[in-house]
Amino acid sequence: MQNAHKFYINGEWVDPITPRLVDVINPATEKPMGQISFGGAGDVDRAVAAAKQAFKTFSKTSREERIGYLEKILKGYKERWDELATAISHEMGAPISFAKGSQAGAGYHHLEAILEALRTFEFETKLGNTQIRHEPIGVCGLITPWNWPMNQVTAKIGPALACGCTMVLKPSEIAPYDAMILAEIIHDAGVPAGVFNLVNGDGPIVGEAMSAHKDIDMMSFTGSTRAGTAVARASAATVKRVAQELGGKSPNIILDDANLEEAITRDVMVMMSNTGQSCNAPSRMLVPSDKLDEVKAIALNALDNIVIGDPADPDTNMGPVVSELQWGKIQGLIKVGIDEGCELLAGGLGRPEGFETGFYVKPTIFAGVSNDKTIAVEEIFGPVFAIMTYDSLDQAIEIANDTEYGLSAYISSTNSARANEVATHLRAGNIHINGEWGTEATPFGGYKQSGNGREGGVFSFPDFLEIKAVMGHYK
Repeated sequence: MQNAHKFYINGEWVDPITPRLVDVINPATEKPMGQISFGGAGDVDRAVAAAKQAFKTFSKTSREERIGYLEKILKGYKERWDELATAISHEMGAPISFAKGSQAGAGYHHLEAILEALRTFEFETKLGNTQIRHEPIGVCGLITPWNWPMNQVTAKIGPALACGCTMVLKPSEIAPYDAMILAEIIHDAGVPAGVFNLVNGDGPIVGEAMSAHKDIDMMSFTGSTRAGTAVARASAATVKRVAQELGGKSPNIILDDANLEEAITRDVMVMMSNTGQSCNAPSRMLVPSDKLDEVKAIALNALDNIVIGDPADPDTNMGPVVSELQWGKIQGLIKVGIDEGCELLAGGLGRPEGFETGFYVKPTIFAGVSNDKTIAVEEIFGPVFAIMTYDSLDQAIEIANDTEYGLSAYISSTNSARANEVATHLRAGNIHINGEWGTEATPFGGYKQSGNGREGGVFSFPDFLEIKAVMGHYK
């Protein structure tokens, strides 16, 4: 990539103040695929100053102007779709078919949903004699993760742009290249200089500098709960708004009337997709105690559908996890599951047979798991599935809610009214009934330590807007 060692600031690709080159590792080969430069506080200062200056005029642009920019970005995105997908596949190990479809597709459809929301959003409304104005909040700091890189980048850039904000993006240092391609797309779309800025780097330096910066008005962060609390603490001194999408440990309740073959097979594949590296993965399956043996047999059979291999092979549907650090964490938690007496049905420690290179993990299923076991509590972020049992529906709901997280929950039942009733009792932001998914216009976000705020279409706008009441405007 031509600009790999540079940052995009004030409409130009510029050199870091103090270059610090870092390898970007391909997790399938364990070899560098290139290098980027990490920035520092001075680079953040330059980017924020550009965004602050640009806000003076961009905040006054019309709806039609911002629609035009988003339309041009979508056009450029479509033209470079395959390039974005290839970058994602190389950076974080997603199988190329998944990278082209789900990963790159999510970014495009987020921008589409935000564009459609912008066309009809009421930035001004009337309340008696008062005009209620929804105005851009200001300069936004955006920090995004590696597991769904384009999904999360567009879910933040889109509403910021639509609402008239300016921004500084720090993409994941593990998966940075797709965001840099998007920066080129934004530049080619003619978005004014300073509206969008990109600085690469790590959380402790660049992320901290952004969060603490007095001229950044809001922070939008997606990542671990641990890192999210660090962003919130650093942001507190300037009382800036903080929107967070954090961890998850999603329950998956299989009701006693569910079609077991269909539900278990489907949900094992959902769990293993993206190599388990999704914050909303259905990692805790709760099944009726008297159906456990049948569930275990179906779950084991479902693993036959998984093809582990080179992400570049179109037949592969499970690649490596993203890094050596992540691989080691997953191995450690699998070992803890074994040591704590959980029943290992499949998978386990080490790489799959035939894979000596690459951060590959065996698709792993445990049974005999209860909420006092570490693997039932801690977010593993890998292809590790825990089967738990319950004796009554009330107990299932209690187990499901007994977590510090509340991002997603899953319910399977042949009785839709019963499934919807269960949904009312679950403390989670997204409920999936019988494998149903929303679109990029569906609000996404969680309860409890899974974060605050929502992303997706019009539901992402409030985090990027301030409300002003002008009394006496209407007489």
